[in-house]
Amino acid sequence: MLGTFFLVLVAVGGGMVNARFGGDAVPAAARVVAPALMVSAVILFMGTVSGAHLNPAVSVAFALRGDFPWKRVPAYIAAQFVGAVLATLLLWALIGKHGTAGLTLPGPGISTTTAMIWELVLTTGLVSVILGTASGAQQIGPLAAIGVGSYIALAGLWGAPVSGASMNPARSLGPELVLTHWTSWWAYVVGPVAGGAVAVGFAHVLRGRGGGRSGIDAAMGTLGSHARG
Repeated sequence: MLGTFFLVLVAVGGGMVNARFGGDAVPAAARVVAPALMVSAVILFMGTVSGAHLNPAVSVAFALRGDFPWKRVPAYIAAQFVGAVLATLLLWALIGKHGTAGLTLPGPGISTTTAMIWELVLTTGLVSVILGTASGAQQIGPLAAIGVGSYIALAGLWGAPVSGASMNPARSLGPELVLTHWTSWWAYVVGPVAGGAVAVGFAHVLRGRGGGRSGIDAAMGTLGSHARG
């Protein structure tokens, strides 16, 4: 919940601050790079606590991969949505509601279906990076923050104009719950979840079955704890 709160505070806050002060107070590049840097920071400071799941698509993908127990998935997803809602409420209280500012929406001339497919493709890459850096082949631990954060920044820099480059149902639906704006909402659920499932399939082809020690440790937030013990 805390990690997703900080992520959404940055991701939604950029658009809302821009709307509040007008012009380009937060440049477009900063609005996509800032959330990536926040994800990196959260992975570093709480990855060993919970696995730093800030995204329902990631929790579902880890469970599909066999690295995370399904019984924990509902509580993780609930916590992610609570964090997203609380961040949006705080922003709303501090700087006010500004129409659709902070929401992820299809770009001008982009259909909801196109946005959904776009999110599917982007999320396939994101979850592939997450699963890859959590595998026994790499097992890079804290350095996963660099890989994951870099992917989010790069995907956002070229993908945000089309769909907002959310790749995260909690980041998209949390603000929509608060701001009661439901345009194209399903694209930001179906796309990321389906993309995560595709990434799990790729991981199976590339690295075989999941459920290995390092993958479970990364998903559960215990990577490195055995060595310390």
